[in-house]
Amino acid sequence: MGKKAKKTNWQKLDNTANLFPAIATHTMTNVYRISVDLDEEIDRKILQKALDMILPEIDTFNVHMRKGVFWYYFETNNKRAPFVEIENDYPCRYIEPYPNNNYLFRVTYYKKRINLEVFHVLADGMGGINFLRELAYQYLRIKHPELAQQERDGLSDATSLNTEDSYLKNYRKSHAKGYKTARAFEVKGEKLFAGELGVIHGIMPLEDVKKVCKHFGVSINEYLVGVMTYSIYCECLHKQLSARPVVTCVPVNLRPFFNSMTTRNFFVMVSSLFEADKDDYTFEEVLAKVKDSLRSQINKEHLEELFSYNVSNQKNIFLRFVPFFIKKLAMRFVYRSSAKAGTTTLTNIGSIDIDDAYKDYIKRFYTMISVSTGQNIKGAVVSYNGELVFTFTSILADVSVQRCFFSLLAQHGIEVTIESNGVYYE
Repeated sequence: MGKKAKKTNWQKLDNTANLFPAIATHTMTNVYRISVDLDEEIDRKILQKALDMILPEIDTFNVHMRKGVFWYYFETNNKRAPFVEIENDYPCRYIEPYPNNNYLFRVTYYKKRINLEVFHVLADGMGGINFLRELAYQYLRIKHPELAQQERDGLSDATSLNTEDSYLKNYRKSHAKGYKTARAFEVKGEKLFAGELGVIHGIMPLEDVKKVCKHFGVSINEYLVGVMTYSIYCECLHKQLSARPVVTCVPVNLRPFFNSMTTRNFFVMVSSLFEADKDDYTFEEVLAKVKDSLRSQINKEHLEELFSYNVSNQKNIFLRFVPFFIKKLAMRFVYRSSAKAGTTTLTNIGSIDIDDAYKDYIKRFYTMISVSTGQNIKGAVVSYNGELVFTFTSILADVSVQRCFFSLLAQHGIEVTIESNGVYYE
């Protein structure tokens, strides 16, 4: 990859991205992390060189954000790539643009692990996977000359460079709101010290999970949401009646439904709703409710309704020319109201594919998401090379929900290995 001449392009934020700058704070960062474990210790200088090489090739990440009169917008960032640092703080922290050369992502490393943290305004999980995968490939080509002889510099064929706003492209006129705003049950308790984030990974054979899902007649997502819901029902509601439902927000990747390859955000949230209207629900009963709730929503027509409602607000001629500071106040108010409608979030970024030449060097992937208003505990899932990794992030000191979750997996015959960032042992 040769050195490119400086360029300055600009583009609007996608429909979902417009929300994130309005609501992001140091305590609600809207930052997610995807990590890759290699089979060797990371060399910082080589990782920096790899980042310097690939960043100009990926327009989705090679930007800074500017504030316009009516909306934020992206502009090409011609500054040097962010400085790669050894990990020395908690994950998913707020990304300060100024000391980061105005970039909206960070790259850190620790021992054999490379971490990519992304402000959600840039991209969803697919965009993050694209970038981290190419960063790992370039790092390995520099580190291993024998690999560089087999694999050319440049982006792999599997990496999309599409930056279209697929929300706008697939928008259909809609007046249906689609989202529920009734208040959900909130998982509360003693919190960790300010700034701390507790992380627990559960690493398990993907085949074990598939067998259990086949037994229950559900998908992997439905099963994991069911286990999460049941764990909250057991540990927080103590299997008793509740006036407020346990609501698990589930991001749905829209690309397969609308034939999109965009590397920007293209997802909507659906909600699994479980109402504890009697005592002593069994796991099977909870799972059946979760399954029915999700399946009734995950279809093209309903998903189209959800994002079309949001886009229709953006396109409203009366709202379009309202100054941004007023829009920002309105979006914060609407977000705070809607945030109370969720108990937790469980996101599954799917299975990551790696080119054959690199498979011997890449051992495992992890992903995690930051907590948010009303959601003090969340889950994230990624699969690679026959393994599924489920990661809890939480700002609560109590880990009874996580313990119940992994215990239930073990009871179903899934062998789970636990890792933690050590917060709960300090």
